[in-house]
Amino acid sequence: MSRATPPHTLVIQTAFLGDVVLTTPLLTELAARHGPLDVVTTPAAAPLLETHPAVRQVIAFDKRGQDRGWRGLWRLARRLRREGYALAYLPHRSLRTAVLAWLARVPRRVGFDDGWRSLYTGVRHHPTTGHAIDRLLALADAPPKHQTPPTLELTLRDRAAAERWLRDAGVAERFVALAPGSIWGSKRWPYYPELAARLSGATAVVVVGGPEDEPLGAGVVAAATGGGHTAANACGALSLRESAALIARAAALVTNDSAPLHFAQATGTPTVALFGPTIPEFGFGPRGPRDAALGVGDLPCRPCSRHGPMSCPLIHHRCMKDLSVEEVLRAIEDTGALRRRD
Repeated sequence: MSRATPPHTLVIQTAFLGDVVLTTPLLTELAARHGPLDVVTTPAAAPLLETHPAVRQVIAFDKRGQDRGWRGLWRLARRLRREGYALAYLPHRSLRTAVLAWLARVPRRVGFDDGWRSLYTGVRHHPTTGHAIDRLLALADAPPKHQTPPTLELTLRDRAAAERWLRDAGVAERFVALAPGSIWGSKRWPYYPELAARLSGATAVVVVGGPEDEPLGAGVVAAATGGGHTAANACGALSLRESAALIARAAALVTNDSAPLHFAQATGTPTVALFGPTIPEFGFGPRGPRDAALGVGDLPCRPCSRHGPMSCPLIHHRCMKDLSVEEVLRAIEDTGALRRRD
């Protein structure tokens, strides 16, 4: 007589792409205890988790599209209810997340104490200091480990697609990747074209980002053309995991406080992260041995918000404009990305 399969554990994480990547150490920790997990996340983030070894099944929740509103929430809750989950972890501290697990009738629902406590059956303290990865691990009562990185499981097909794109773009040498985009306008450092022009005398440059970043990428590549090394625009040309595979091939990544930063951390690529309206102390900075987090100190208006507004509330945008190309170049040099290989 065979035993019935025990109900799977559920994790609901429908935050931004970077937050989903930073949740992967928590997924690994929980899977070690409960076996492979089911994860509810956004359609954009779903491909980042569908290959992850800690994940059994990814369930896409299009909370701003076809699943928006109470009707979409109820429809997904009924689907989750049929799975018969015994336990749900809720790292995203939103009312929608808490209500979804409650409507799905998951008997044990674990969330943070600064979330929606009345809808949880188990509450964990949410640390206010330290890296976001360590704060998320607290949901599993797991002590912080030494600089635990996020993880992405890239397939051979992902890596082959990145290699093929680089070959077709004529990038046959080491390169520095640049990620000039962000959905938050005030997080965008304005001097990527000038940086690319300076870099192109020493190394190839590849711009990474989504389809919405293609015009930014085109401007950066145009500034680097004629510098003696290849400059290419990969914005919108690759899937998320393929973009992560391309970043994994880079000698270094220069990025704003946005998702590519966390892709680089997951793939072990040295990272120069540029912080303007936000600060690394919020918990989202890089922390590898060859990484750097740069920002303008002694600005009374910085930080101005948790995410960074679309534009500078004071108009001057000094938190980004006062961060010089020379300072960023020195940080890139410190990673070793510009050293010649014999």
